[in-house]
Amino acid sequence: MSPVPIVALDVPDAGAALSLVEELGDACRFYKIGSELFTACGPSIVRQVRSTGADVFLDLKFHDIPNTVSGAVRRAAAMGARLVTVHAAGGLAMLRAAVAAAGDASDCAVLAVTVLTSLDGGELAATWGRDPLQLQMVDEVIRLGTLAREAGAAGVVCSAREARAVKEGLGPSFAVLIPGIRMTGGAVHDQSRTSTPAEAAATGADYVVVGRAVTAASDRARAMRELQLQLG
Repeated sequence: MSPVPIVALDVPDAGAALSLVEELGDACRFYKIGSELFTACGPSIVRQVRSTGADVFLDLKFHDIPNTVSGAVRRAAAMGARLVTVHAAGGLAMLRAAVAAAGDASDCAVLAVTVLTSLDGGELAATWGRDPLQLQMVDEVIRLGTLAREAGAAGVVCSAREARAVKEGLGPSFAVLIPGIRMTGGAVHDQSRTSTPAEAAATGADYVVVGRAVTAASDRARAMRELQLQLG
């Protein structure tokens, strides 16, 4: 089965977001709302996008004490988010609190962010105080993914470079969402570990997130159709 495409609403206000949702129409039925748009508009933007019949991936990457994360995830589920993200590095107790909070709403799943796709191995080693010669990105992703699975999370966010190993090591039912999707030959912008739609699909990914490859295209509907073709 092809991955579900999610378009990132990385825009500054509700008007721009809803205009994009209207323009893409039935070509896209799942949207990511991240920190910029949510900070500008608050919970109302989630409800507005949901009112169009589209699903929402609320990508706020919660990372705090368990009680705070529990409350945040519970509110996210109540406002209609279908997917929410928390940082796997928050630890087992925090992850379990997030899963328990989402469990009150059976149609909201928690995904654990492993390593941001903007980081390469050297940057990750520097951030975590590790020897870059002894740090393997895929091992770190699997380690954090194992923690997330133990906590009951639905899956993880990782790059396509690690996705196949996650599926093989943690099981095919453990969901993988791949951000940083770029069309063949497209600019990578501020991402370090990107992939094309075909590369992501080949890993067995369940979801892919695409941003500027669609939203900055001169013909967004055409770009969305091309994305879907490349996903297979």
